[in-house]
Amino acid sequence: MVGGIFLWLWSLSTPSLLLLSLLALLGYKALDLLWWRPKRVEEHFARQGVTGPPYRFFIGNVREMVGHMLKASSHTLTPPSHNILPRVLPFYHHWKKIYGSTFLLWFGPTARLTVADPDLVREIFVSKSEFYERYESHPLVRQLEGEGLVSLRGKKWAHHRKTISPTFHMENLKLFMPLMASSVLDMLDKWSSKMSGDDCEVEIDVSEWYQSLTEEAITRTAFGISYEDGKMIFQLQAQQMAFAAEAFRNVFIPGYRFIPTKRNTNSWRLDKEIKTSLTKLIDGRKQGSDDGGRGGGAKPKDLMGLLIDANGRGSDGRRSAETEITVHDIVEECKTFFFAGKQTTSNLLTWTTVLLSMHPEWQSLARAEVLHVCGSRDVPSRDQLAKLKTLGMILNESLRLYPPAVATIRRAKRDATLGRYRIPMGTELLIPIIAVHHDTALWGRDAHEFNPARFADGAARAARHPAAFMPFGLGARTCIGQNLAVLQAKLTMTLLLQRFSFELGPGYRHAPTVLMLLYPQYGAPIVFRRLRAGPEAQPDS
Repeated sequence: MVGGIFLWLWSLSTPSLLLLSLLALLGYKALDLLWWRPKRVEEHFARQGVTGPPYRFFIGNVREMVGHMLKASSHTLTPPSHNILPRVLPFYHHWKKIYGSTFLLWFGPTARLTVADPDLVREIFVSKSEFYERYESHPLVRQLEGEGLVSLRGKKWAHHRKTISPTFHMENLKLFMPLMASSVLDMLDKWSSKMSGDDCEVEIDVSEWYQSLTEEAITRTAFGISYEDGKMIFQLQAQQMAFAAEAFRNVFIPGYRFIPTKRNTNSWRLDKEIKTSLTKLIDGRKQGSDDGGRGGGAKPKDLMGLLIDANGRGSDGRRSAETEITVHDIVEECKTFFFAGKQTTSNLLTWTTVLLSMHPEWQSLARAEVLHVCGSRDVPSRDQLAKLKTLGMILNESLRLYPPAVATIRRAKRDATLGRYRIPMGTELLIPIIAVHHDTALWGRDAHEFNPARFADGAARAARHPAAFMPFGLGARTCIGQNLAVLQAKLTMTLLLQRFSFELGPGYRHAPTVLMLLYPQYGAPIVFRRLRAGPEAQPDS
C-alpha cells in the first residue's frame, strides 16, 4: 500500500506537485484570514472582557448591520425627536444595550472595536495618535473623497497640510466673505421672488438650496473662480456618491473593483470625467489664463494656487518625494475638498435651519442678537460675526446633535495598549461620534434635547469631558476646513435671520439618515415669511 502511494507520487510531474502545494498554501491562508485569525482575535478580546455579536464566516456582522439600518430607515421619528442614535446608528444602539459601549463587531473578516469612552477617544486622537492611522476605506469611497489630506499619511500628509493651511486661516477666509455674502443674498432674493403679490411666505427645501450655495463657496475657495466652472464636478461627484454609499453596505472583496460590472464601469467613467475636468482647470491656472479671481486689492489665498506655488519644495527649499506636489496630487486634494467641504457646510446649515424651525424661542433670541449687532439689512463684518455668541452656541448645539460624520474609524498600525485593552495590529477602532455626543453621562439628562445654553462657557466646558465634543475630529488631524464651514454657516444664518422668520413645512418628515454623511432622508421643506426691515423686524402680514 505504502509502495503504491510512493509510486503514485513519483509519477506526478514536478509542476503538478508545485500546483498542489500552491493550492494547499492558498487554502490555508484563506482559512486563516477568514476563520482562524478572526476566532483568535475574538478569544483575545474575550479574555479582556470584551465581547460582541459572534463572527460569521466571511461576512462577519455585515448582514445584521444592514438589516438594522434598513429597518430603522423604514420609519420616521414621529413626533420629531433629537434622540436620533437608534435611527442613524441602529446596530451600535442595539448591540450597546447587550454588550456595553465597548464591544467587538466584524466588518467582513476585519475586527472593529467600538470606542465611546472620551478618555480612550483622546488617546486615539491625541496622546497616542502615533499608534493609529486612518483606515483604508473602500476603493469606491476613496475614489469619491480623493486621496488628499483625509487619506494621506506621514511626511506627505504633513507637507500637504502645511501647504494648504493658509487657505483656512481666518484672516484669509474673511477676504472671501464678500463673495460668500453675495451668493447668500442672491439665494435669498430668489426666495423672495417666489413670494408673489400678497403672498409673503414660501416653502423651500433648504437641503437642496444649501448644496448649491456651498458649492459656489467651495469652488471659489478652491480655485478662486466662478461657480459654473465647478458645477459639473459637483454633479459628477453626486453620482459617484450613490455608488460609494452602496459600497458601505457590502463586504469588501479584494479585486472586485477591477471587474467590469455595470456599477464599476459607471464609477470608472465618472472618476475619469472628474479628473479630466480638474486637470483642465489646473492647467489653465498654471498657464496664467485665470488669476484665481485675485485681481486688485488684498489677494485671498486659494487652495489650488497654494498647491501650484509650493512647486514641490519643502520648508528647506529642497525637493523630495514627500514634498513634490504633482498635478495628480492637486486633483486629489481638490476632490477631497470639494466633497468634504460641500457636504459638511450644507449639512450644518440644513440641520441648524431645521432646529431653529422646531425651536422658535431660540430663533427669536438669535434674531434679536443679529439685529442688535449687525442691523436689519447690513452685511455683517467678520468682527460682527465674532460677537454673535448666541448664534455660535446654536451652531455648536446643531453640530452636537447632528454631526456631519456620525462615526470615524482608525486602524492600529502595530500592537498597542488603549487604556486597559491590548489592541492587536490591524484592529480597526470605530468611534461613534454621534453616540458620544448624545451620551447622558457626559451631557446630562437633557442630552437628547436642543439646549444651546450648554455652550455658554465654550465648547471645552459644555460637557463633563473636553473630548466629548468632536464634530470636526480631534488632535492633529482635526478637519482643516472647520473655520470655513463655521464662517459660512454663521454668515448665511445671520443674513437669513435678518430677512425671514421660518418654521417647518407641513410635509416635513423628521428622518435623519446616513448617506456617507448625515442627511434628512426626505429633504427639509421649510416655510419662510418675509420680515419688514427695521429694529422690530416683524413678519409681513
